[in-house]
Amino acid sequence: MGFLLHFFKLDKRWQLLPKSDIFFKRSIKKQAVSPTKLAEVGRLLEAKEGRYDTGQLFLHRIFGYRGVILFPWTARVYDRDLHNTRKQTPTATPTPCPTEASPFNFNTGNSDNSGTPAAAHSNDAPTAWHANKNATDTQGTTAMGTAKPATNTSASNSVDAKEVKGKTQTFYQVLIDTRDCPYIRAQTEAVTFLGNQDSNRSLYAIPGLDYVAHDDIMPYCSTDKHPLQHELFDKFLSYAADAEPPFVGQDTLKAWQEKNHPWLDMSDVHKETTENVRITVIPFYMGCRETPASSVYWWRYCIRLENLGELSVQLRERHWRIFSLSGTLETVRGRGVVGQEPILSPRLPAFQYSSHVSLQAPSGHMWGTFRLEREDGYAFDCKIPPFSLESKPDDVSTPPVGGAAANDEVD
Repeated sequence: MGFLLHFFKLDKRWQLLPKSDIFFKRSIKKQAVSPTKLAEVGRLLEAKEGRYDTGQLFLHRIFGYRGVILFPWTARVYDRDLHNTRKQTPTATPTPCPTEASPFNFNTGNSDNSGTPAAAHSNDAPTAWHANKNATDTQGTTAMGTAKPATNTSASNSVDAKEVKGKTQTFYQVLIDTRDCPYIRAQTEAVTFLGNQDSNRSLYAIPGLDYVAHDDIMPYCSTDKHPLQHELFDKFLSYAADAEPPFVGQDTLKAWQEKNHPWLDMSDVHKETTENVRITVIPFYMGCRETPASSVYWWRYCIRLENLGELSVQLRERHWRIFSLSGTLETVRGRGVVGQEPILSPRLPAFQYSSHVSLQAPSGHMWGTFRLEREDGYAFDCKIPPFSLESKPDDVSTPPVGGAAANDEVD
């Protein structure tokens, strides 16, 4: 037996109230005394421990939007909190930024690769750049499936010098209902890929795609044959009254998944919590741009910030370190992220965005901090968990179904 909800959009914010069915509030007239009415959407189902099937309707537990599951992914989740049992308590002195040393070692692949690496960072436009050509001592290797802190750094100390072992978890590729996009605190055009124009570095984006963890799925059922508004819904799914769920994948969905697997595939998820603020990072390899002078490798990364505490915090600054396989370490500092300084409150505790990075080397890794300010005036540096940038042999040559060219180029 599942429970039921009233579901509201109120001043562009979500509220969940325990009631009998799922409803959405829709505007009638600005002049009306009662400017809204309730429309039934569906009925919540009991959560499953096993995988959800293609076509399952759901509500997002964190962001509250309506969506539908396309297909699952299996990812290795590296949760550094599981290896750090020490309780973090606020102090008068803010947490210092990491030192130049990398906070962990990753298996960076073939160390014989050569070239002069250069990192490019988009969306989070840098206000200052610094390169350290003597950073090669941060490079190292570990066993597959583990991340290990470097022995020459004392500033990070994030896992008490223990290996961070990945735990396999299920994530889902989903479509977001376009009616809900204006009301969620997450980019709805975050899934990007490289186009087939070799002469430039343009990005394409598919609006309304997201990656959702199994635990964030709140399944529901609906009697509506068209319960979700998205341009790809009818192209990928068809209604089947005898099926459960009653929406089954078409051949176009399978073909689309197979064709675009290289840039859709997720492999690693990294998590770490500082002062009750949890940072989750998911990196994706996007492909390589070949030029007569060099090869440029591109990645996107999705970041979610979640406030687990009772006091509101605001993101003020970012501080990134980008390490390339050939030994270059670059620093990026700037205000906010993607032009915003979001507030994470108990009512709206999460914010999610996506950005991009490029290297002139097939692998590297990134880490850093977000400078956060709590409502009581306490400021601290929230650690961004280190994550690797690994290239793959596959590349995307043509835009997928539903892709739209982005207007801006990545620098």
